[in-house]
Amino acid sequence: MGDQSSVDEATAYAVETFGRLDVLVNNALGPVAPDRDRFEDEPDAVFTVQHDVTFMGAVRCSRAALPHLAAAGGRGAIVNIGSVNAETDFGNHAYSAAKAGLASLTRTLAGDAAARGVRVNQINPGTIATTAWSGKDRELKTLADRVYPLSRVGTPEDVAAAVAFLASADASWITGTVLRVDGGLLAVNTHFAEVLGE
Repeated sequence: MGDQSSVDEATAYAVETFGRLDVLVNNALGPVAPDRDRFEDEPDAVFTVQHDVTFMGAVRCSRAALPHLAAAGGRGAIVNIGSVNAETDFGNHAYSAAKAGLASLTRTLAGDAAARGVRVNQINPGTIATTAWSGKDRELKTLADRVYPLSRVGTPEDVAAAVAFLASADASWITGTVLRVDGGLLAVNTHFAEVLGE
């Protein structure tokens, strides 16, 4: 993701293998490091790697894919994978800033690509039970019970279904949109209500 020539080669391989390119899903993620106790102690490198992989990776892939997506006869779509961290504070300054930048890119690129028949949207997932949460079943249960209005954390299949929708003809009049796949996390503050009821 950090090298445009490698991205170009991968894109060319995909087009050669399948004969065309209809959809790009930008799902690269730089390493997420815990925040330091004080913001001023955060090293530049933490921000640089997140920016280079999470944000610039999407820029590089979109740059390589757009000519092929534009040639897809109106089927071309880019789906960026963001995060609820782009919308509110859950910590991880560098990760959150990169995902917020991706949301802005989604909107500006949607405007740029629309004339070529390419749609650009973003999905902002909440907590998803991936391998990143391996060995943390207790934490996931606490989140499901106390934080998420739908009383569970998300699955990769939840995100995949949203990607499939935004990439499909069913979403042919949707572009520049950020779709939350977060179990109601940002819409309903159940913890706040619980505190008031105590």
